[in-house]
Amino acid sequence: MVYYRKLIILIGLFVSSHSYAFDWPNLTAKSWLVADDSGKIIQSSNPDQVRSIASISKLMTVMVVLDQQTSPTESIKGFTRQQLIDMALIRSDNHAAEMLCESYVGGKVECIRAMNLKARLLGMSDTSFVEPTGLSVMNVSTARDLIKLVRAASTYPEITHAAETSEVKIKIRNKWLVFHNTNPIIGKRHKFIVSKTGYINASGGCIVMMLETDIGNRTVVVLGSKNTQTRIPEAEFIFKNVKE
Repeated sequence: MVYYRKLIILIGLFVSSHSYAFDWPNLTAKSWLVADDSGKIIQSSNPDQVRSIASISKLMTVMVVLDQQTSPTESIKGFTRQQLIDMALIRSDNHAAEMLCESYVGGKVECIRAMNLKARLLGMSDTSFVEPTGLSVMNVSTARDLIKLVRAASTYPEITHAAETSEVKIKIRNKWLVFHNTNPIIGKRHKFIVSKTGYINASGGCIVMMLETDIGNRTVVVLGSKNTQTRIPEAEFIFKNVKE
C-alpha cells in the first residue's frame, strides 16, 4: 500500500512539472503562437490552420502601398496618403484601406496582385488576399505565415510608429477627428513594435503583435478568439506564460 501511495505521488509530481496543456485556462483562440526574434516558434497551438484573418490584412495593404514610395502628402479624397495609412493601421478603418488600394499605381487590381505577390516573396505559402480590408472571409493565412508578415512589417517606420500610437488626430478643414487604436493597451503596458487587430464573424477575434522584451523581441499571433474582448487578454496570457 505504501509503495502505491509513493507511486501516485511521484506520478503527480511528474505531471505537474511536465504539464503544458493542463496549465492553460480555457483559451477560446483556435490558433496561436509565440515566436522569438529569429521567427522560430517557441510554443504554439494549430499554427498551420488556415483561417480568415480579417483586418490583419491591412498590414499587407499598407506595406505594398509604402513599397511604391508614392508621396505621403498626396491628397486622396480629402485625406493625405499618410493620414489614410494611420487610419488603416490605428483605427483599422476599412474605407481608408480601400482608398489606399484604389489609389495604388495601377489601381485596385494591381494592389491586390501586389499583396499576393509580396506574400509569395515572404514565403507565406498558405496566405491569399482578395481585397484590402479583411472584410472578406477569403483573406486567409496561418499563424505560422503571419510571423513572416509581422517580421516584414517591423521594418517599416510608418507601421512601427502606428504600433506606438494610442490615438491619431486628423484635421479636416476646421474640424479635428480623433481615432483611437483598436489595441487599447498601447501606451499602457508593453513595448509594441507591431500591432494589428482584426475581427469578422468568420475569423473571430485576431491580433498579431511584436513586443520588445528584455530577452529579445517576441511575436505573438492569436487567431479565432471568441470576440474582440477576448483576443487581447488571451494574447497577453499566452505571452506571459509561454515556456521558453
